[in-house]
Amino acid sequence: MNSADLETVPATLREHVAHMCRQLYGRGWMEGTSGNISVRSGDAVLISASGCAKGTVDRRDTVLVNAGDGSRLTGETRRPSAETAVHLAFYREYEDCGAVIHAHAPYSTALASLPRFRRAGQDVAHVEFVDMELAKGLGLDDPSHVRVPVFVNWPEVRRIAADVGAFLRANPPRATAGLLIERHGVTTWGRDLDHARNRLECVEALCRLSLLMNGSTTI
Repeated sequence: MNSADLETVPATLREHVAHMCRQLYGRGWMEGTSGNISVRSGDAVLISASGCAKGTVDRRDTVLVNAGDGSRLTGETRRPSAETAVHLAFYREYEDCGAVIHAHAPYSTALASLPRFRRAGQDVAHVEFVDMELAKGLGLDDPSHVRVPVFVNWPEVRRIAADVGAFLRANPPRATAGLLIERHGVTTWGRDLDHARNRLECVEALCRLSLLMNGSTTI
């Protein structure tokens, strides 16, 4: 895709990403410059720019990147989110993935920050939501027993992305709605942006309920 091709990316798609950022900022899930959103756009990925304040973001704060290596396409001037590599892992491994949302939603972040999830090695921990009616909203094969992985928060984002990619390759799409990163936040995916947001809402609500029940989840 060259600079001329950038004109084929609808302004409405850029605005949809920006609007979702502002919406999630309003809910306290993307405070300051935290969080990032992406959507698939043909053979590329449109993602929110690095360092943009989510409460005032507009369509100019989005960047079209190569779906393979995350490099900016010709004509784009903003720097993509530092967590682009994690987003690309979803697009690479799940053919039906059309959008990814990463947010610092408070209950998801708090649950993933419990000492039990701090791992020194590569092992992936899980939180489990058993027989929770709300889990049906995730659209998974078995909503009666939902396992959400909790990944080590490595300083190097590409290392996190590698862990996520390996996990996704080993787990089918119908078994995975999203993930947590210890002391960092929640990431969900969906066939489109609204689907990813719905899953984010469900995961955040499940995490809130778990904390209300004294963190009664298993690893």
